Amino acid sequence: MLLSNISLGDAGLVAGLGYAVVFFGLVLLMLVVLLVGKCFTASEKRKPVAEPVPAESVQAPAPKEAPGTAGELKLYNVDPKTAAMLMAITANKLQKPINELRFVSIKEVTE
Repeated sequence: MLLSNISLGDAGLVAGLGYAVVFFGLVLLMLVVLLVGKCFTASEKRKPVAEPVPAESVQAPAPKEAPGTAGELKLYNVDPKTAAMLMAITANKLQKPINELRFVSIKEVTE
């Protein structure tokens, strides 16, 4: 039991030195991280930069849309969200743009 006879001043000195060592270690760790970060950013700046490709050659041409409207649609016991989903599924299955199809009415069939 060597530490049982330690004075309050000695205990404060030991605690202060402990905190100082930990703080010093954290500062060193921070400096190492900053140094490594600077090395990586410096090596990135030295790499040759590829010339940017013009945006016109990157984008695919937009598909032609069919002109006109599909007309008025009558819904019977179907909410608009469900009707839109059914029209989108139908257009996808037929592999045609939705504005080339004409839907006259959509009715829910219950048995």
